[in-house]
Amino acid sequence: MDATGDDLWFLDSRVTLRRLAREGADGVSILEHQSPLGDSPPLHVHHHEDEVFHVISGRVRLRTGDQERLAGPGDTVLAPKGVAHTYRVESLEGARFLTMIRGTGFETLVREVARPAVRPGLPDPTPPSPSDIQRLAAIAARNAIELVGPPLSA
Repeated sequence: MDATGDDLWFLDSRVTLRRLAREGADGVSILEHQSPLGDSPPLHVHHHEDEVFHVISGRVRLRTGDQERLAGPGDTVLAPKGVAHTYRVESLEGARFLTMIRGTGFETLVREVARPAVRPGLPDPTPPSPSDIQRLAAIAARNAIELVGPPLSA
């Protein structure tokens, strides 16, 4: 998988690679996420990359450091490098949002953890096993991303 536009199932979401970091001198990658109600990754820190979230549709509760914000269509939120952050999709219909990052860590993490989307829509929801979480943490660590806490709850 090397082309922009690849559709991947990453955890319980569908991620489309819109722009790869290697496509421009600026090293910016843009990933589009389609995520179901309740989707929330573990609280984590990017040690080398700022992450920008831009909500296209739905509502996403974003926690950055000790602050939370409910973001809706058109809202953009920065999660600075070195600051623990996560999100939770709060809208019944799910949410679509972009993540934009300068650097390859997150893009590489997604590529290593994800699998090709084999049909339209979202993957079947699958609670992660302890070995899934260990694998995610190891791949994240190799990419300067540290899992530091649980996902957000309702």
